[in-house]
Amino acid sequence: MSFASQHLNSDTILELRAVMGDEFANLLRTFATDSVMRIEHIERAAAQADADALRRAAHSFKGSSGNMGALKLSELCKRIEEFARDGEVAQCAPLIVELRDEFVHIQRELDVLLA
Repeated sequence: MSFASQHLNSDTILELRAVMGDEFANLLRTFATDSVMRIEHIERAAAQADADALRRAAHSFKGSSGNMGALKLSELCKRIEEFARDGEVAQCAPLIVELRDEFVHIQRELDVLLA
């Protein structure tokens, strides 16, 4: 099966499908649910100006996003992590908006994969 995407790396998705077999759909659902919680955690940490919590949350989400082939999402997390590490939480606000928007696109692609 082929998979064309603007927001998920198609090679990664195809590899995950091959490796996960019958558990592929569960992996996608878990990633989607987990991502919503991670984004909320990032937003909460930023709203509280908690640079350390923001850095940790962004770092964790960076890894899971990268593993799923959500490369732009992973890159946004990396940038948020770097700003938070430097204590520049206010600089993260537009990146967090972009992160949420990117996830909306990813969620649509996950829905297609799950259909």
